[in-house]
Amino acid sequence: MNALVKSATIVDPKSDFHNKTVDILIEKGVITNISKRISNPKNYKEIKLDNLHVSQGWFDSSVSFGEPGFEERETIENGLKTAAYSGFTSVAVNSNTNPVIDSNADISFLKSKAEKHATSLYPIGALTRHGQGKDLAELFDMKNAGAVAFYDYQHPVENPNLMKLALQYASNFDGLVCSFPQESRISGLGVMNENVTSTSLGLKGNPALAEELQVARDLFLLEYTEGKLHIPTISTAKSVALIKAAKQKKLDVTCSVALHNLIFTDKELTTFNTNFKVLPPLRSQSDIDALIEGLKDGTIDMVTSDHNPIDIEDKKIEFDYAKYGTIGLESAFGALNSVFTTKKAVELLTKGKERFGIESFPIVVGNKANLSLFNPNENYMFSREHILSRSKNSIFDNKELKGMAYGIIANNKIILSK
Repeated sequence: MNALVKSATIVDPKSDFHNKTVDILIEKGVITNISKRISNPKNYKEIKLDNLHVSQGWFDSSVSFGEPGFEERETIENGLKTAAYSGFTSVAVNSNTNPVIDSNADISFLKSKAEKHATSLYPIGALTRHGQGKDLAELFDMKNAGAVAFYDYQHPVENPNLMKLALQYASNFDGLVCSFPQESRISGLGVMNENVTSTSLGLKGNPALAEELQVARDLFLLEYTEGKLHIPTISTAKSVALIKAAKQKKLDVTCSVALHNLIFTDKELTTFNTNFKVLPPLRSQSDIDALIEGLKDGTIDMVTSDHNPIDIEDKKIEFDYAKYGTIGLESAFGALNSVFTTKKAVELLTKGKERFGIESFPIVVGNKANLSLFNPNENYMFSREHILSRSKNSIFDNKELKGMAYGIIANNKIILSK
């Protein structure tokens, strides 16, 4: 693949051309020249886009597709296309399929299905066999097959001894254990944040305490085992404080937050729109403020779209019975760029790679072209026409966003929406 990117503003502190508007020459998938102006004598494909900005490729640490077993929600092929058009050069894909991804053969299946795509797929294997929380899955075998972490997606490990064993065992081969932050015996049948709003709506509440107890438990276990832990999608102020204290103790812990938990409060549920039924649930404004501050000071390591396609039959039903989840890849950059500066948004979209063992490629001559292309200043109303996923369950439907992804250049391929 050969291309000449024209008049692109580079957003990459690791590049000598950070904040400069330049041309980028790519030959056979490698950056061969970066300069103010580059001629095109070999008649390569030229990429000229309005207010074009380019950064290192973006990464999403929590994406669900569905295949195998739930292809009606999303396929790997269309999911990776959606990720590419949304600006993501790499995604970590959860194990919540049918069957659950819990063996080296399952990991190999995902990797083979993702071959030859512009966006790279990094499988997350189930932490426990069949994701049932009873026995550890084949962690070492999955690691050797290419799993970047182990996680029972949105299913907490209730047995503390099993979590202890997971942290101890995985530390033998530098495995990353993920633990969903919810104590199920406290959350019970709650479907939204427990507070005044849940009482007024007559919906069962899932208190912040359920998350915070689990986070505290896992941090105690981490300190005891000296393992390696990632806590995905925290949502409360006290969770931020607990993790901040753990990092001050030098524990090997990271965490993420879902984008929708930075923007929406539980007051959105007064319409009973099931697209707002997510897990962890939408919390209060004070929680949002703490989460944003946690991202600014580095307590929270990364953001995720927590992209989770759900078919219409499981969303257009009574709120209590609707499945949790929202799609988020298509709206991720526009949402994040609406909360933070473009520089910070890009930092957060690229920051999680190291934790998951994924190589980064700064925008310098000689490196592979692994680039996200975007316009940070485009304001628009997000609607169904922007949705590329098979499922349409977007929490951002009819939400005004700032910033539009054009696509990516990665794996010797160009994927652009324009």
